[in-house]
Amino acid sequence: MSGADAEGGRAGAEAVGPGAAGSGAGADAVRPGVAGPPAGAAAPRPEDGYAERDELYAQLRAYEGRAAATAGRGKDLVNEPMIRHWCEAMGDTSPAYRGPDAVAPATMLQAWTMGGLSGHTDGTGRSAAYDEMFALLDGAGYTSVVATDCEQEYLRPLRPGDRITFDTVIESVSARKTTKLGTGYFVTTRTDVHADAELAGTHRFRILKYRPARRTADAAPALRPRPVVNRDNAGFWAGVAEHRLLIQRCTDCATLRLPWLPGCNACGGAEWDTVAADGAGTVFSHVVMHHPSFPAFAPDGEGGPYAVALVELAEGVRIVSNVIGVPYDKVRVGMPVRLEFLRTDPDLELPVFRAGEGG
Repeated sequence: MSGADAEGGRAGAEAVGPGAAGSGAGADAVRPGVAGPPAGAAAPRPEDGYAERDELYAQLRAYEGRAAATAGRGKDLVNEPMIRHWCEAMGDTSPAYRGPDAVAPATMLQAWTMGGLSGHTDGTGRSAAYDEMFALLDGAGYTSVVATDCEQEYLRPLRPGDRITFDTVIESVSARKTTKLGTGYFVTTRTDVHADAELAGTHRFRILKYRPARRTADAAPALRPRPVVNRDNAGFWAGVAEHRLLIQRCTDCATLRLPWLPGCNACGGAEWDTVAADGAGTVFSHVVMHHPSFPAFAPDGEGGPYAVALVELAEGVRIVSNVIGVPYDKVRVGMPVRLEFLRTDPDLELPVFRAGEGG
């Protein structure tokens, strides 16, 4: 799901981080915040990271430090129903989020500041400066946007009844970058979240505003993003290589968990073994990705709409993946699906789910 970690596989995460260097002729500097050499210095050299003068970048930098939202107010107090829905969607069964001493999951930090479909209607939404900056980018042709990453710092737990306020600042704008998606600018905002006037956490959110790259007839086939394999999930990907979908099982309380985690989210136990999924499941929730286009995700190679689903396995855990075998607009909640392993290119094989007969 674009902009959201589809944990275990990010839709659209095509190496577009702030340090991503461009490839090909005309790639710009790779160091953010560097517009040109100091006064009186020798002519710029590409290896020094200097780009030719970028007038738009100079205008964008003038917005650094300006407010993107001031005295924002959460639409709701921190509350148990939202916590429960979040935990159900994430499959998080920790007792810390229930009962009279319940706290909200720390990763819900941004959720309490969001305006929903109607936005913030109390005048605390985006500032004029923020809109002006994006109008500059749109006017220059950088009309596409993709979320690239976020960073959060938690200073105190949020509890039901806390009233949330927040302030957001435009923290930085990178120099122009060339990525696989296209050429553009990384914009980072920082939101300070307060609970009853006490600083509770900080949320940094980074997006790329870009002009999509043009595909040429002889361009190399698009590849799906590579999964991030680390010591916490290496066993999962080793199982995929053997055409097994492995689920972690806590050896202390037998709770199953997916995606893989270093510890049990039910009892905190650090020891675990695995069980192989039977392969049966149903669509618990789904979205259809329309934009931006990612040719590697579409059967026709044109990057058209495709379905991303949260599949609930027969074992009770859930996984984010693609549904295949039916058109994207025929995917439905409750649809039976069956595990398959799809080789998307010579170096990558992924677990996907084929719609069951009659679905």
